[in-house]
Amino acid sequence: MSRNKYPEETVKLILEKALKLFIEKGYDNTSIQDIINNLGGLSKGAIYHHFKSKEDIFEAVCQKLGEENAVYYDNMRDDKTKNGYEKLKEMIRSAYTNPNNDAVIAMQDKIAADPKFLMSQIRESYELVAPKYIEPIIRQGIADGSIKTDYPRELASVIITLLNIWINPMIEQTTAIQMRQKLKFFGELLCGIGIDLIDDEITEQYAIYCEQYNRYKKDDCS
Repeated sequence: MSRNKYPEETVKLILEKALKLFIEKGYDNTSIQDIINNLGGLSKGAIYHHFKSKEDIFEAVCQKLGEENAVYYDNMRDDKTKNGYEKLKEMIRSAYTNPNNDAVIAMQDKIAADPKFLMSQIRESYELVAPKYIEPIIRQGIADGSIKTDYPRELASVIITLLNIWINPMIEQTTAIQMRQKLKFFGELLCGIGIDLIDDEITEQYAIYCEQYNRYKKDDCS
């Protein structure tokens, strides 16, 4: 295969193959040569023309996933068929319904192990996800009467903190049983301020998601 004369197509191909390998093998177990071997004849020079290192490819893959997630959450936030409460519940569900979950699980170890990437993820939670998605949904709920709170901004920050850090099995090693307990406690916290969001279905799906991550970790270490 000759080098693609369209640079954007070459970059797209590199990122697609790299992401596939990151999911299948994990970031640490994927080499530049592995990526080259899956490019259908593109040379090592074709990769290094666009990326200086595997870490540069990883950053580009993260950016690509972030752009796709933005579309996913934009559609959720702007859905005219649901009220604020329904959207907030869907946001809670998104931890296991997001189509990029397999990629996130496969790449999270790299993110968690690198302070630069980890801090970037944390900042994004508070500077982008909470103010751009969760808080507007809460305010929609206040406006349509489906959510009652005097603290939309603070509630958005609490939800993103619990979901992305405390409940996240990639941050704290968690069994499925422990995950169910966390979701039960999270639900009681929300009920305490008058928002009943966590049902049995959500709790069980989080437990399944936790089991999937733990299986991935076990397979990755074997």
